[in-house]
Amino acid sequence: MKKVIYIVLFTFLGILLQFLVHAAIEIPYISLLLSDFGKFGFGLSWETWELIHYVATVVLLFAGAAFGFWQGKYWWHRLYENESLKKK
Repeated sequence: MKKVIYIVLFTFLGILLQFLVHAAIEIPYISLLLSDFGKFGFGLSWETWELIHYVATVVLLFAGAAFGFWQGKYWWHRLYENESLKKK
């Protein structure tokens, strides 16, 4: 049961971290779009940018969850199941 909780919490941490990554990418770029849409919009409409936002949100959400799950399994194995690191 501890292993499941450990991995679930790591997955949640990955989701939280992806929110920070998403904000770090999106907030500055939206500022650029608002300052000069013609230059930074690459000829796309606001509707297209909104679609890009939704697609990126889903991709980053799955990537964050997958990264957290992967890290949870990795660190659980490394810390608790690796026999070579246990004291004899």
